[in-house]
Amino acid sequence: MYRYTERIRIRYLGDMAATTTIKLSPSTRDRINARARERGMTPGALVEALLDADDRERRFETVRLAYSQLAADDHASQTAEWDATNLDGLDNA
Repeated sequence: MYRYTERIRIRYLGDMAATTTIKLSPSTRDRINARARERGMTPGALVEALLDADDRERRFETVRLAYSQLAADDHASQTAEWDATNLDGLDNA
């Protein structure tokens, strides 16, 4: 029986070590809790999901920025090169 109690204690302490506390204003805490409750998730899971969404948006913003910095004629010249292959006579090859 002692072993069983010890196992639970170790497991509980292990879970506790994997969490942390952050300081939030009461209104921010309440907003997080309300939103998590609406979505049927824990506050921690909500924060993780929001961070994942922000990470994804940042990656897409990087891609959008890279595309916006391409010279407009780069796309046109590359497209023209590919279009030229339509005239290479290899349609039936």
